[in-house]
This record gives sequence, structure tokens and C-alpha cells, in this order.
Amino acid sequence: MKICEEDFSIEEVVSKLKGEEVGAIVSFLGVVKSFRDGDIVNELVVEAYREVAEEKLKEIREKAIDKFKVTDIVIIHRIGRLKPLENIVLVAVSARNRKDAFNACSWVIDEVKAQAPIWKKETTPKGGRWVKEG
Repeated sequence: MKICEEDFSIEEVVSKLKGEEVGAIVSFLGVVKSFRDGDIVNELVVEAYREVAEEKLKEIREKAIDKFKVTDIVIIHRIGRLKPLENIVLVAVSARNRKDAFNACSWVIDEVKAQAPIWKKETTPKGGRWVKEG
């Protein structure tokens, strides 16, 4: 679990999740939209209360592993100034079967969006605006 400014490698994360008991790895990758609500997005600024956000990601991970009985979960969320199409967030789940992995991955990203103190502000030609959903 980490909050970071630098980009991440999906391939490295997937490689770390592989194991003898793993039959499925499911991931969600969130990227910066280049167009939203009829406006071009020039930049997305992602801010976080870093220490609290990292602790919340750990809690979400632990709850999901227990709830869905999956093998492992990686959650990475970027902060800083991001351009359209850059990676923002990655949730990757390994499990014995795909159903548990899909269910856990969906639940984790919903929980991250609902609970982690992370905020996003888009810059468009019309100015800046805070992102309230998705």
C-alpha cells in the first residue's frame, strides 16, 4: 500500500502477486480523464492527507483479504500534478479463483474512493474544479 508521486509498473505488481496458490489476478487501473462534463482536462492535481490515507489503505486491504479470502492485495495511489491518460490508482488482487478476485477488487476501489482522504482538482480551460465522483 502506498501513496506516491512517481508512476508505477503494473507488470511489477502483477509479478509480485503471482504464487503457487494463485489462480487469478484481477486489477483496476484508474487514469486521468482527458475530457469531462464537456470540457478538456489539462491537468489533475491529486492531494492526500498522506499518513492517514496510507493507514486507511492498509485497513481496507486487511478487511478485503479477510472478507473475500483472497491471497493478496496491492493498492497504489498517486498524488501530485498529473496529465491526461497518466495512471492515478491501481488495485490488484490475487486469489485462488477469479470470482473472489473480481469481487474483492471492485469492493476495494469503492472503499478507497469512499474512505481515503484523497482529493482531486481538475484544471480546464474554464478554470479549476474539485472532482466529487469517479
